[in-house]
Amino acid sequence: MKLTVYSFARSLVNTVLKPIYRIEVIGRENMPADGGVLLCANHIDNLDPPVVGITAPRPVHFMAKEELFAVPVLGKIVPHLNAFPVKRGMSDREALRKGLGILKDGKVLGLFPEGTRSKTGEMGKGLAGAGFFALRSDAHVVPCAIIGPYKAFKKLKVVYGKPIDMVSIKEKKLNAEQTTDLIMSEIQELINNFK
Repeated sequence: MKLTVYSFARSLVNTVLKPIYRIEVIGRENMPADGGVLLCANHIDNLDPPVVGITAPRPVHFMAKEELFAVPVLGKIVPHLNAFPVKRGMSDREALRKGLGILKDGKVLGLFPEGTRSKTGEMGKGLAGAGFFALRSDAHVVPCAIIGPYKAFKKLKVVYGKPIDMVSIKEKKLNAEQTTDLIMSEIQELINNFK
């Protein structure tokens, strides 16, 4: 089997981060084994994407801020790590199309609905993008809680919740913002139950 940049990086990051942060993974079995999955997590640290990447049972595609793709060397590597650029602070139609395509192709799209790291560790308000993807696709929506802090040799938990019942949400005709709020409340519940 050909070793991809993604699988090599995943193995390397796993070797480095797991022992430092004593990462405990709960609920991996909650992620469907196939079909499109919208994986929504809280955002407390720059290390969240690699931590989700090494703990999720399937490869995860992430939206990453456009600026990362302009950084020398890193900008050449990031696309090989299943990341694609998104313009922050505006509606980026190309990124929305790309995200929907990933879900339609039966892959996993990882999002941090808050859009930016929490400075306090408390969860912030989610942006409507998560609700947009949840409503516009037939993907399973899986909440994920990262429970820190990121301190060497202190336990870090990554909890995958059961898929959210999108059928009832679509029947209620919730809009994207309301759907995001519901996803965020599911993440908060995981934090409350497992911290």
